Amino acid sequence: MLALRSFFYLLLKFPIRIWVNCRIVADNVLETQQGNTKKPIFYIVRHQSASDLLTLQKACKKLNFPDPLETVTIDGEVFQRTLCLEKPSHILFSKGAIKGKAKEQGLALVKLHQKNDQIDAQLIPANLVWGRKPTVEKNNANVGTILADQESPSWLRKFFIVTFLGRNTLVRFSESLSLRYMADKHGTDDAIARKLLRVARFHFYRQKIAATGPRLMHRQQMFKALMKNPSIEKLIHEEVENKGQSEALVKKQALKIMDEIAGDYRESMVRVGERVLHWLWHRLYKGIEVNNANTLRELADDGHEIIYVPCHRSHMDYLLLTYIIYQQGLVTPRIAAGINLNFWPAGPIFRKAGAFFIRRSFRGNRMYSTIFREYLGLLFDRGYSVKYYSEGGRSRTGRLLEPKTGMLAMTIQSLLRGINRPLTLVPVYLGYEHVMEVSTYHKELSGSKKKNESILGVFKAIKNLRNYGKGFVNFGTPININHFLTDQVPNWKDDIDPIDPQKPSWLTPSVNVLADQVMIAINKCAALNGVSLIALILLASKNKALSRKELIAQLDFFVKIQQQAPYSEELTLPEQNGEQLLDDAINLNKVTVDHDSFGDIISLNASAALEMRYYRNNILHTFILPALVCRILDKHAKISQQELETQVQRILILLKKDLFLWQSTDQISEQISQVLLALSNLNMAKQSKAGFWSLIEDNQTLSSISLLGECVDETLQRLSIIAILINRLAPISKNDLVDKVVAIAKRLSVLNNINAAEFIDKKNQMTLINAMKDQALIDIDNDGKLIANSTLDVTKSYITNLVDISVLQSILR
Repeated sequence: MLALRSFFYLLLKFPIRIWVNCRIVADNVLETQQGNTKKPIFYIVRHQSASDLLTLQKACKKLNFPDPLETVTIDGEVFQRTLCLEKPSHILFSKGAIKGKAKEQGLALVKLHQKNDQIDAQLIPANLVWGRKPTVEKNNANVGTILADQESPSWLRKFFIVTFLGRNTLVRFSESLSLRYMADKHGTDDAIARKLLRVARFHFYRQKIAATGPRLMHRQQMFKALMKNPSIEKLIHEEVENKGQSEALVKKQALKIMDEIAGDYRESMVRVGERVLHWLWHRLYKGIEVNNANTLRELADDGHEIIYVPCHRSHMDYLLLTYIIYQQGLVTPRIAAGINLNFWPAGPIFRKAGAFFIRRSFRGNRMYSTIFREYLGLLFDRGYSVKYYSEGGRSRTGRLLEPKTGMLAMTIQSLLRGINRPLTLVPVYLGYEHVMEVSTYHKELSGSKKKNESILGVFKAIKNLRNYGKGFVNFGTPININHFLTDQVPNWKDDIDPIDPQKPSWLTPSVNVLADQVMIAINKCAALNGVSLIALILLASKNKALSRKELIAQLDFFVKIQQQAPYSEELTLPEQNGEQLLDDAINLNKVTVDHDSFGDIISLNASAALEMRYYRNNILHTFILPALVCRILDKHAKISQQELETQVQRILILLKKDLFLWQSTDQISEQISQVLLALSNLNMAKQSKAGFWSLIEDNQTLSSISLLGECVDETLQRLSIIAILINRLAPISKNDLVDKVVAIAKRLSVLNNINAAEFIDKKNQMTLINAMKDQALIDIDNDGKLIANSTLDVTKSYITNLVDISVLQSILR
């Protein structure tokens, strides 16, 4: 019998190898296996199917895992390496799943651990998903029935599944389970074996839903569901009464809005798009680095409703993040896209890939806002993952924009309908070494009118495709909205109403807090890369130029600071050294290289300096604290750590909202200690026996410290302008103060050659003024005008002492 099976597998192996194309997702198994090489390895799969086992063998070979078709001998007993939950059903009839021998094998293995306490076998769940097409509601098509991924398909049905879906197969390895732990913790009786198999079945079911998505509703089914929604029915009734229009006309208007908004998800479009994007990314990018993707799979496996909230740098964001999610073995989300992208042919393509469209503004349009809110709620209720951009639009400066709270508010309102699953936000940092729209952004910031997206623009972009360097996708720490609301509003569940939830008084303040937390979480998982680091260094250097040797030394120094005193644990750093980072930037034509008898000079011309500010702003927040520490050390012959901490904390607290910083007071103190220790380890700073810190008297050291400190200079100038003006001009209205601050900032930008939109932006100045108000540095008098608080003088002295005297004189004049 075994010989016959081996011969059958041998015959089937070649067509499986040729035809089946499997994508492998291996959670934390690769790291776990490196430390478990001497432990017996077993697999558990859903189906006892030759095609499944041979495909699993193919995947294991790629990962250098043990062969699943081999046997394992432990203490003289021989075991099959792969445990199968179910056998194939009969061709003509089926009375449900036919159980395999996994229970008996599992029980024998667990009991073996009871006999020998030296054994620690590892059980790896391996799930094979043939095709990523979701089941469709009320789908009676014969083809759909044949290809349905049943619990235990017959060999004939499996033949059709492999034939039609084999090119799009997912093999997912979950983290291994220690049978030693199971035996010691839960015992070795029959009940534990049954429980283990029951958990495995549910685990595989959850993974299949995570990969294919929940049942698919077509657009017309969605429209019918929305028309029966109590809030929309109420809206239609009120529109008929208030405007005197016929019910048929109002319903027609409502359907037109639904048709404008709703997506038309087709898995076939996603599959074609994935192949096109796979080709495109390999042509455009040197590589896409993805970090912390395991978080997504854990959330999906635990039944969370995932809402992706990335930063918005480029139109590439829509494509890149969706592609990465699909590559990680998860169903692609429904994407909130601006109505400006709904042009032919991009609009229909995006819609079939899962996009739904949103107007830039729908204030005052009650019908549109109600229908959009209920459509979003329907997506959540059906279990579809969703992606939207909390900034509302693409950042033109590279900094995170102030968040728009509309989508978050509607998300929480959907939760108030009583959704059973937890809603969880996943912040995503998207970074690039080249953003194709940067030159367009500068034109728009200079006053040029934004051009509408069109098919001609698409062709132009395709024509200009070139080497874009690397892309970076970092998934941050998830924010469970249910837990967030429980912390913010302990009795929020009292406002749940499945029929017609009202807008509670706590909604707006809670949404504002949540929006800030999302932006902070995005910045917390930033990715440093060579282009952004070079931009930060050259823009801080005099004349925006350094010798090649100096620039490489600064790159190594900046990276070492983040290695020894990281902005956060989620920050990712480049693996290359300074020289390699510089060579990559030169290949991307980001810098100018001039040669003379002393060597190469790396510089930025005027247009490159404008472009590089964008990339600098992507990561500026990560260096604000070490830059402040270096600036203070550079300006003081010696200073106590306590005084240094006081000054840094006084300044950083004013920048938290402006740069979306995450550190608390205690964390700031801890990071200051880390920075000082790093400088000490690098022989750049020393602490006296009396506890005072000072810099090592060395030209290279002083140059490096000065340059890092210069990174915070523009920010200090903005704070100085506000602090000086409020002292001199108070009482003054907020609008007048902002106007005068912007006027002086514009003058300083000319005098000091600071060509940066964020330096003279009204909203950015308003953010700093509000921060000073929140910290009681600025008060409001009886006439509603701003006046300086007595505590402002101390903070002002800290700030102005760090600004060059020439700049202060320009402000005072």
